[in-house]
Amino acid sequence: MMPESNGKPWGRPALLMAVVVCLFVLARAFPLGDRFLEFLYWIRTTGYPGMAAFVLIYAAGTVAVVPGTPLTISGGVLFGSVKGVAIVSMGSTLGAALAFLISRYFARESMERCLVGNDHMQRLNRLMERHGAIVVAITRLVPLFPFNLLNYGFGLTRVPFRTYLFWTWLCMLPKTTLLVVGADAFTIGIAEGEIPWRLVGILAIILIVLVFLVRQARKTLDEKEQRP
Repeated sequence: MMPESNGKPWGRPALLMAVVVCLFVLARAFPLGDRFLEFLYWIRTTGYPGMAAFVLIYAAGTVAVVPGTPLTISGGVLFGSVKGVAIVSMGSTLGAALAFLISRYFARESMERCLVGNDHMQRLNRLMERHGAIVVAITRLVPLFPFNLLNYGFGLTRVPFRTYLFWTWLCMLPKTTLLVVGADAFTIGIAEGEIPWRLVGILAIILIVLVFLVRQARKTLDEKEQRP
């Protein structure tokens, strides 16, 4: 991936340490924890403005290649199962679309330099050359390919934007639903002191479906790679 700063192997660790120190100093100087809790409360209680803010935060995190699982779980905690799935899905799809467009139209050369040595992206390029847009759907289900890198990687291929966007949205839904419903069930269980069996049942069904889809996607992907 990206080279070390100035060719020095200690560049990134030193930068990470500096960031951690700065965050610690800021946390001691300002009540960041209280502000963060207030912000979460605002998101949860202000209706549509809070939902819109969460969508934009999720999209920005996706573009910045920030892992989305913590935010996905937060969506379940803040909004519940139904709203949470819808809001997280909008945020992740918007972020995926923006990353794709950035890679294709605004930073193509930079993305090519970043991804040229990545084994996942090389494998993706080989599959796209031979099998086309269906690979978008398969790779969203198979966890061999990092989600955030895929967004930029697909921007370097010839897949149409509408095809990419539709299959990205559709094939991200199972995992999104699993995490959001799971977070909602856990939150309700803690708050009410009892197991929300209805949500647990839904969660079990989603998990079974997701496992089946992933297995089928792996099988299809292997078959396509073996074809000449």
